[in-house]
Amino acid sequence: MVIQLIPALAVALFLYYQPFFDTHLYIPFTGASLALGWGYIPLIVLILMCVPISVNITDGLDGLVAGCMLFAGIAYGVLAYVAGATYFHGYVNTQHVPGAQELMVFWAALLGATLGFLWYNRYPAKVFMGETGAQFLGGALAMTAILIKREILLLLIGGVFVLEALSVISQVISFRLTGRRILRMSPIHHHYELKGVEEPKIVVRFWILAFLLALAGLSSLRW
Repeated sequence: MVIQLIPALAVALFLYYQPFFDTHLYIPFTGASLALGWGYIPLIVLILMCVPISVNITDGLDGLVAGCMLFAGIAYGVLAYVAGATYFHGYVNTQHVPGAQELMVFWAALLGATLGFLWYNRYPAKVFMGETGAQFLGGALAMTAILIKREILLLLIGGVFVLEALSVISQVISFRLTGRRILRMSPIHHHYELKGVEEPKIVVRFWILAFLLALAGLSSLRW
């Protein structure tokens, strides 16, 4: 935890003291924003710590994280391009972030590598992502959301990762308070495994959910 906290805090302080950095928190689908000021520092730290952990928690079935990250990464790549390209701003609802379109190049390279990895990581997997890969992908997603001012959309576009993390949190809280488990096993993908659902079927259904959530996140551009 400390190993994650120190670099997250360093990034937060670095961004906060940049004269160009906007410390408003923009609320999608409403056009509203909150001026957080120094309060943006703990928000950045929270995002940079929680998102990689959530992605790592999701990495429990062959192809699950890689497939879900493809959809989330495509969505944030598009959002980054739109945020950086000035000619979209009369048509879509987004905050202009100069140079943000370059992040789409980064995501194109990263998702190309992820797609190649998924070829061998699909069920039955021949290669595995491991904690390093999952944490890196989660960190990239979190950092992109912060830079293009689309932090709240992580809850929607990264909804599969949020669901997985919440399933673990709920399981722990329930067991400590009542002595009972609300799931057969957490994270939730293992719950479905123990219910007899085949692993490939679970993975594909989570991919479908990730795809729909990514589309929902992109729809914020017109609200």
